[in-house]
Amino acid sequence: MTYQRPSTVGELRASGWKDNSVKDELRANLIDRLRAGGTLFDGIVGYEDSVMPALERAILAGHDIVLLGERGQGKTRLIRRLVELLDDEIPVIEGSELNDSPFDPVSAYGKQLIALHGDDTRIEWIGRDRRYAEKLATPDTSVADLIGDVDPIKVAEGRYLADELTIHFGLVPRTNRGIVSINELPDLPTRIQVSLLNVLEERDVQVRGYTINLPIDVLLIASANPEDYTNRGRIITPLKDRFGSEIRTHYPSSIAQEIEIMNQEASPPPDAVTVDVPEFMREVIAEFTHAVRSSTHINQRSGVSVRFSIANLETMVASAVRRGLRTGASAAVPRISDLPAVAQSSMGRIEFEVFEEGRELEILRRLLAAAVLDVFRTYLAGFDFGFLIEAFEGGVLLETGDLTPDEELLDQVHNPPELTGLLTRLGVSEESPAHAASALEFALEGLHLTRRLNKTAGEANAMYGLG
Repeated sequence: MTYQRPSTVGELRASGWKDNSVKDELRANLIDRLRAGGTLFDGIVGYEDSVMPALERAILAGHDIVLLGERGQGKTRLIRRLVELLDDEIPVIEGSELNDSPFDPVSAYGKQLIALHGDDTRIEWIGRDRRYAEKLATPDTSVADLIGDVDPIKVAEGRYLADELTIHFGLVPRTNRGIVSINELPDLPTRIQVSLLNVLEERDVQVRGYTINLPIDVLLIASANPEDYTNRGRIITPLKDRFGSEIRTHYPSSIAQEIEIMNQEASPPPDAVTVDVPEFMREVIAEFTHAVRSSTHINQRSGVSVRFSIANLETMVASAVRRGLRTGASAAVPRISDLPAVAQSSMGRIEFEVFEEGRELEILRRLLAAAVLDVFRTYLAGFDFGFLIEAFEGGVLLETGDLTPDEELLDQVHNPPELTGLLTRLGVSEESPAHAASALEFALEGLHLTRRLNKTAGEANAMYGLG
């Protein structure tokens, strides 16, 4: 038998449906998830023991929330996932702009319909997507954007300015019985924050001198950068006090977490060639990000986003794909010679200290080299490189670059059988020319960084040798 949803207020009342506040609704659904066990939200990495417990406590407490953290820490993604804790559908008065509850409407429109039709008032059911609104706070944000303003068209139709029905409501009232997210809240001008406070705390709003009692039901969740970073504004004290919970976010605390996020978020490469990224090359990218985050040459107050790692992985893979296409190879495996492209593309995504002007690329190259050295020591400490050192005796030089074919690179060292042991040590199971070339370049760069080989780097190529 197909279940017929109630279509009038009377039918809804007879069904026993209970009208809960949005915070009670979120709390009830969270309780069900916690009792079921498992992960609250899939795809949120690194917050299991820090941010998520704090978020769960805030929802259980029924608090409005502010997420405080630097850019690229997943604040917006986490906020959007809260929509999953809303009910699949809820009933509203049909045609209501403010998602009016059939039992307790807040708008003049909803109250008039109930007064006129009573239990025969028509209702409709809305999904989660109509109960979430997001606004990026900017200095030019107006009261009309968030709260509302007089609609001149409605005035022209004959309504009075003192009539609530002349108002075109803004984002916050239209998300009644839902979640309102305001990103970078301190960027809102003070007068806009005061208007927001009036709606959320005093339950009234003035539009063009007309005071409206507006007891809307919303969960307000905002994001902000730490106060010592943003000098553009601040959250006014009364509004800040309105948030029951302040939750600090953070960057991935381990290389493994950074790699997991990279793997999850990076765009897939084109199908033109088969791409395989060895784990040690992924670790180089992750180590590079962590080195940048701890460098005194980088402005840490602005943060180094996780998107920095994701974009660098995509750039490295793209460089390998380009080599495969240019050389006619069917497989592409990233190599050390793909990393200069990573340094170049990183320039515009971080902020350097002022006194580093003109040295930005040099700094990134040094940090990238340090990352390679850390991974090299992790994987190949104590490995016997005698077979490689012997290949350079007699003044032999090896030339490589981002467009050097894999076979051509291997031929320069006569593709020694010891490369199989190197691949095994690096955790690479496939012994293709592309994988062998990647392992060889990694070993050569490590020997250079540990001062056992010399390297002369040009714009596109590099030369390794003993001299």
